[in-house]
Amino acid sequence: MSEFARVLATLRQIRGLSPFFALDVGRPDDTWHDGAALSHGTALPDTLDLISARYRTRERRVAGSLFFLGYTARLLSPVVAARAVGGAVPDIRPGNLWWRYTPEGLQVRLKDPVAGVGVAESLEPVVEAVHAATSVARGLLWGNAGSSAAGALRTISRSGVDCVALADELFADPPLQGTGEFIPFPGEIAFRRRSCCLYYRLDGGGTCGDCPLSPR
Repeated sequence: MSEFARVLATLRQIRGLSPFFALDVGRPDDTWHDGAALSHGTALPDTLDLISARYRTRERRVAGSLFFLGYTARLLSPVVAARAVGGAVPDIRPGNLWWRYTPEGLQVRLKDPVAGVGVAESLEPVVEAVHAATSVARGLLWGNAGSSAAGALRTISRSGVDCVALADELFADPPLQGTGEFIPFPGEIAFRRRSCCLYYRLDGGGTCGDCPLSPR
């Protein structure tokens, strides 16, 4: 089986877990941005403006955190699921992506169904781009990635797949190492991160289930 076929087969296998695990492939219409636009041009700053307006915040770093939280949830979920089922892990580097921000939130899709690389190499260019645009701390952004990966593991485990060993493997090395810790909890994957995504800074916002801060 070719690499293309193996990646497509894996994406078909995992897409039913939840909408966050559904990753489409192919060139979309012209409302989408090329992945390169994450680091160049006005697409990312314009999107951060939309997020700030949507959530009524003047804190640029909050908008940056929310953008990256959505970005990692949409991309790390299928990556983690592919590893959990022993399939071909897709390439989620910016060069292989299309993306756009709509009233429904951030959407992403692959250019080609090819195999990917590690989490650090896949996400680091976007961490740097969001940090440059908002001054939000890199450690906080990697904490968002850790939270997204842990959330994916929790969803996958509820489908009956044992994810304990994969959780240990994913969080054994940087950049996810140190972003949080797994807490023993019968029949569940529970995670507490070491940084806060800043959602509580929004009007009407609060703390998330994995937040290290006291509930608000």
